[in-house]
Amino acid sequence: MDLLIENDRIKKVGKNLTEKADQEISAKGKIVCPGLIDVHVHLRQPGYEYKETIETGLRSALKGGFTGVCPMPNTNPIADRRSDMEFQIGEARRLNLAHIWPVGAVTLREEGKELTEFGELKKGGAVALSDDGRPVSDSNILRRALEYAKKFDLVIMVHCQDEGLFCGGCMNEGFVSTKLGLPGIPVESESVEVARDIQLADLTGGRLHFCHISGKKSLDLIRQAKAQGSRVTAETCPHYFHLTEESVLHYNTNAKMNPPLRTKEDVEAVKRSLTDGTIDVISTDHAPHAESEKDAEFDRAPFGIIGLETSLALSLRLVEEKVISLSELVTKMSLKPAEILNINRGHLSEGAYADVTIFDPRIEWVVEKEDLESKSKNSPFLGWKMKGRATDVLVDGRHILQNGVIASPEGAWQSN
Repeated sequence: MDLLIENDRIKKVGKNLTEKADQEISAKGKIVCPGLIDVHVHLRQPGYEYKETIETGLRSALKGGFTGVCPMPNTNPIADRRSDMEFQIGEARRLNLAHIWPVGAVTLREEGKELTEFGELKKGGAVALSDDGRPVSDSNILRRALEYAKKFDLVIMVHCQDEGLFCGGCMNEGFVSTKLGLPGIPVESESVEVARDIQLADLTGGRLHFCHISGKKSLDLIRQAKAQGSRVTAETCPHYFHLTEESVLHYNTNAKMNPPLRTKEDVEAVKRSLTDGTIDVISTDHAPHAESEKDAEFDRAPFGIIGLETSLALSLRLVEEKVISLSELVTKMSLKPAEILNINRGHLSEGAYADVTIFDPRIEWVVEKEDLESKSKNSPFLGWKMKGRATDVLVDGRHILQNGVIASPEGAWQSN
């Protein structure tokens, strides 16, 4: 079908539209879909600009086919005030690249003790709340957060990690960690928290979103909770359906992330959960780190990998493997993220904002450091041959990515 875009909106959708336009984009042989949305990224600004900036992060997002991203609040200082939300959105407007929909902190300084002002964060533009890598360990604090968030229809995004079981581990606990002599993190560190959080969501009726789920036990609990009517959703990342703990065998710090890479059984469970809808969203958990930080002993290196520019190609492999359909893939990377965050995006209907991603599923390319827009290069997929890449991205009707090249933005714009 054809799309007719006028200013920042889709004016008409139909076959063989005859209206004249100032510009035409040929998408023959390509896929045209709603702009991709990443609900879970780390843009590092302010405080860690040597790893990533809002500008380099948004450029990386555009190259990956994303029209908008949701930065987590673990910056320095922690993004726990209305002004922090306004700063991020203001930077996005100034840069004129892609959307930013900020995630505010659940507790002050992410210390897990005192709730932030949810209403003020929402006024500043927050679309969700999370303490991200710091789990809200106090059950009563999380209970109050879920109750408080209901008043503003905000979703709480949780990193499930039992700190006692985590106990300073740096990879999945099992045969490989024993072989390498590295302290392990049992899968129960995740699933124990998932079980608790489901019960708190049921107690309060609040909306709960599970970040980067990695293990079979957790997925079984989430599947059961959904069947019983719990208000929970879940995401996973491409590394959890492509890599196992064996990627760590040569002490590759680019394969160090939290939660850690699990077993083949867990990878298969993640794929089944994508098929049956237990997992709603594919995110990246894009976590840039400087090469000097990753170039360290495995147990000393920071957790995290970049993922914005490889996510689409890696996720398209699910379609080739018949794990999910192309339509389901687009839903998990666009429509469902928009629904969870309550933002009016993720669809190509008449009158909708013209956020559009065009990708060619046939393009073959290799992940090379020098080609990445991200300021950091910490990816376990360096050297991998990929298939499928975004060629064009329109943000509010502005043709920002043109034939794989980011155009020079002109003029300010308003994020809606």
